[in-house]
Amino acid sequence: MLKLFNSLSRKIEEFVPLNPPKVGVYACGPTVYDFAHIGNLRSFVMYDILRRVLEADGYEVTFVENITDIDDKIIKKAKEKNLDMAEFTKQYTEYFLEDLNKLNIKLPDVQPKATEHISLMVKYIEVLLDKGLAYAEKDGSVYFDISKFPDYGKLSGVEKRELKTGTRVLSDEYTKENIQDFALWKGVEADEFGWDSPWGKGRPGWHIECSVMSQKYLGDTLDIHAGGIDLMFPHHENEIAQSEGKTGKLFAKFFVHGEHLLVDAQKMSKSLNNFYTLKDIEEKGLPALPCRQAGGRQGFDALAYRFVKW
Repeated sequence: MLKLFNSLSRKIEEFVPLNPPKVGVYACGPTVYDFAHIGNLRSFVMYDILRRVLEADGYEVTFVENITDIDDKIIKKAKEKNLDMAEFTKQYTEYFLEDLNKLNIKLPDVQPKATEHISLMVKYIEVLLDKGLAYAEKDGSVYFDISKFPDYGKLSGVEKRELKTGTRVLSDEYTKENIQDFALWKGVEADEFGWDSPWGKGRPGWHIECSVMSQKYLGDTLDIHAGGIDLMFPHHENEIAQSEGKTGKLFAKFFVHGEHLLVDAQKMSKSLNNFYTLKDIEEKGLPALPCRQAGGRQGFDALAYRFVKW
C-alpha cells in the first residue's frame, strides 16, 4: 500500500488512482532562463523517485513535465544577450536535460513547451471569460477574478490572509503574501514579443500554461500534481482556481511538494545569490560534504547528489 502526504488535505493518505492501474502525474518543470541550481534539481530528483516508486508498485505511469519557455525573466535575459527567444531557451533547455542525465533522472513521457500551446491557452481563457470568471482590460490583458472562485486558498490556506480587492498582478514575479487577481493573458506593445489574440497582441500568464498543458495530456483531473513547496502559492493555488473554474471538476487528487534546500538557514535561490549548480559541486564540492580529489579538482560525481541526506 502506497501512502503519500497530500498537501491538499495536509494528511498522509493511501494513494488510489482514478483509473488503476493507470496513473497520470504532472510535475512543474524548469523556467529555462538560466542554469538550474541544486535546490531546483532536488525537486526533479523527488519527481524521479516518486515516479519510480509508482512504477515499482505496478502502476502504468504517464509522467508529464513542462518546459516554461516564455515569461518575464526569459524575455528580459534574451534581450540583454541580444538573442532570439527560441535560441536563448533552447540552450538552457539543453543544459537542464544534461543535468537530468547526470542525475540518472528518467525523462518525462511528455515534455510540452509553453510556446507550443498558445492557441489552446487562448481558447482556455475564452472559456473563463464566457463563464464570468475572468475579465479583460483595455490594455489587452485578461485577469482571473479570484472573488468568483469560493474555494480560493484551499491548498495553501491563503484565505486566512487579508484579501486585497481590486488589485491585479501582471508580473510573473510578485509577493507571495498578497492575494490578487492574476493575469491569464498579458497585453504587450506592438514592438514587443507576443502572439495575436482576441484581446490584442500579448502572451500567456505563467499559471495558465500549466493548467492547459497538464489537462491536455492527462485530462481534467490529475492523479498527482508535483512541484516545489515554493509553487504552492501562488502558482498551484491559481492553477486550481482556473482549472476547477473551467471544468467544474477536481483538478488534482494529490498535490505532492518538495521542501526547500537550505543554505545557512535560508532557502537556496538565485535571488539570494546563495546557490550552487551541479557543475559547481562536480568541480568544487560543497563545504558541508566530504569530497574526493579527482583530476586535480576537489569535488564529487554528480550522481552522488541523489544520495545526500538533506
